[in-house]
Amino acid sequence: MVYELRCYTLFPGKMPDYLKAAETIGRPTRGNNFGINHGYWFSEFGALNQVWHLWQFDSLNDRERLRGELAKVKAWTDSYVPAVRPLIQRQDLRILKPVVDMRPSDGTTGNVYELRIYRTVMGGAAQYGENFKQVRAAREKYSPIWGAWTGELPQPNEWVHLWRYKNLQERTEARAAAMKDPAWLAYIAKGTPLLAEMQSTLLIPASFSPSK
Repeated sequence: MVYELRCYTLFPGKMPDYLKAAETIGRPTRGNNFGINHGYWFSEFGALNQVWHLWQFDSLNDRERLRGELAKVKAWTDSYVPAVRPLIQRQDLRILKPVVDMRPSDGTTGNVYELRIYRTVMGGAAQYGENFKQVRAAREKYSPIWGAWTGELPQPNEWVHLWRYKNLQERTEARAAAMKDPAWLAYIAKGTPLLAEMQSTLLIPASFSPSK
């Protein structure tokens, strides 16, 4: 199983147009017939004017096959792509290998998500993932992990993790509590030598996102 995390950087002011096209044309056309969509978000803090969406495929070959089939769907190629292409300034994608299972949607709404992407030293991502699996239970006493992956393409040295919070206050409280936990502090101490760069983006679910 592989995941594809896509980030589209839009021209300033084009977010409403993009989300409308995605909701009314793109998502109804694509559904989950060409990869399973786990989330569709727009950035609130971090780099702005960005849309992030997460897809699941059985394999890289399955992804290539399904995207080839999608390219034959006229509603996609003749309606959706022409509607959004002028709005997009840049496209970035990551192919990711899951380290923990994605949490299914629980029906709640009004949440915020924090996407944290760490670039590690060469070969460090796999070790970071193993370290996390050992400390996961301790960390989830304060807030649940929503998904975690190591990078495959284009950057093999990334540790990517997604967290869900009810609001920013809950995030602040959960992170403060975790920083008092000896198990979590030991995990951080082991991970620091593996890190080269860290970034965090706060994401708001689109109205049509499976993860609200």
